[in-house]
Amino acid sequence: MEPTGQSDILTNGIRVVVKSFYIPEQSQPTEDHYFFAYRVQIRNEGNEVAQLISRHWHITDGNGQKHEVQGPGVIGEQPILHPGEQFVYSSFCPLTTPVGYMEGTYQMVAESQKSFDAQIAQFTLAMPISVQ
Repeated sequence: MEPTGQSDILTNGIRVVVKSFYIPEQSQPTEDHYFFAYRVQIRNEGNEVAQLISRHWHITDGNGQKHEVQGPGVIGEQPILHPGEQFVYSSFCPLTTPVGYMEGTYQMVAESQKSFDAQIAQFTLAMPISVQ
């Protein structure tokens, strides 16, 4: 399955790489239901241990409707990343339009107790268009 959107950004030593995928088996375009999955790789490229505490997503559909998602950790975990370690997870996002985008931040706490937001660069959620 080819990604339909992707992003890659480094903030304070934390690299966040995201790839999104359209899931046709769970979508019903005739009912304005489009299902997307995304895979996130969070890698500590810095010199200090850091823990992901919470997430804050901004989701925008093709009509410009905005939705925010906030909460502790990701997929029920608050991973601790030592230098050179990574955490990978997958999640999903349903939309009522065939295209949209997501972006956001992970709230991190470094070993020095310094808090910072690791950026999640904007990536596209898009249903592939087939050309006949």
